Amino acid sequence: MSLFGTSSGFGTGGTGVFGSTTTDSHNPMKDVEVTSPPDDSISCLAFSPPTMPGNFLIGGSWANDVRCWEVQDNGQTVPKAQQMHTGPVLDACWSDDGSKVFTASCDKTAKMWDLNSNQAIQIAQHDGPIKAIHFIKAPNYSCIMTGSWDKTLKFWDTRSPNPMMSLQMPERCYCADVVYPMAVVATAERGLIVYQLENQPSEFRRIDSPLKHQHRCVAIFKDKQNKPTGFALGSIEGRVAIHYINPPNPAKDNFTFKCHRSNGTNTTTPQDIYAVNAIAFHPVHGTLATVGSDGRFSFWDKDARTKLKTSEQLDQPITACCFNHNGNIFAYASSYDWSKGHEYYNPQKKNYIFLRNAAEELKPRNKKW
Repeated sequence: MSLFGTSSGFGTGGTGVFGSTTTDSHNPMKDVEVTSPPDDSISCLAFSPPTMPGNFLIGGSWANDVRCWEVQDNGQTVPKAQQMHTGPVLDACWSDDGSKVFTASCDKTAKMWDLNSNQAIQIAQHDGPIKAIHFIKAPNYSCIMTGSWDKTLKFWDTRSPNPMMSLQMPERCYCADVVYPMAVVATAERGLIVYQLENQPSEFRRIDSPLKHQHRCVAIFKDKQNKPTGFALGSIEGRVAIHYINPPNPAKDNFTFKCHRSNGTNTTTPQDIYAVNAIAFHPVHGTLATVGSDGRFSFWDKDARTKLKTSEQLDQPITACCFNHNGNIFAYASSYDWSKGHEYYNPQKKNYIFLRNAAEELKPRNKKW
């Protein structure tokens, strides 16, 4: 049976594939567990590009490793390989042809992992931990973009020890996203910089943050013509901003919404507010997923401005998420994000990566005319 096909009833019952049917707080949504997850908190997840047959998932962790799994159509996951850094892995991405994986680490280096030979070589160096890494494929060049806590954004062609270009940022890079020809970087002190990547990368615009608290995650979204047109920005204060680069009506088109908070609108008890740890856009529908320190994921339709679904609460935070290339699979990672300090860290607690059929739940709402 095809677990991730559009027609499957995946995730509806607690039978068969899922083993026991008892309610389990580590997997309340009864989603598929990835085998051999990392041994420490999971920092990033990324699915292989559409150019590759099948689905492969990579995950980086604070155990200094990056792992690769094959995700089969029946939902089984097969660990394929792993590589190490000498510090926690903070981000990872794929090359456009799926032959290579690029990893960014607290050890101040980025590596290129050739999956065919299973060899990894250093391709980038910063003066501080590298927080974000992205592959850029332009008509006239391809390169790796790295954003670091050393307040620089660097571009590498993987063959030279020196960067093609280094751009100074006002502050440390906290998160970034790339959809050619656009890149966006969110920094410490609530900085936001948009870059254009045509011909060669250059700063396009600095934006006053629409959020009042520390930036945590950012994801670019596209318009109906498949062109990048804006981004969603998440903060540690349970809020996401939807921001268009050149909206017809900025006051109306740009907005923020609250998420990953407890107690709803009950004003008698104080509201618990959690960080938005990651945002991912569905590659087909353009709807989005957010995951948070509250241990929930939510699906949203930004155009209808409605929530499509919120998960049950997991027993630890959700630290990363991504969709596969056709949007049928939603992957999310459950691990401690240190949002409540060391008192709440339990080294005995396992980390998990879950896979969910996302084909139906992320379909947009019918527009209200």
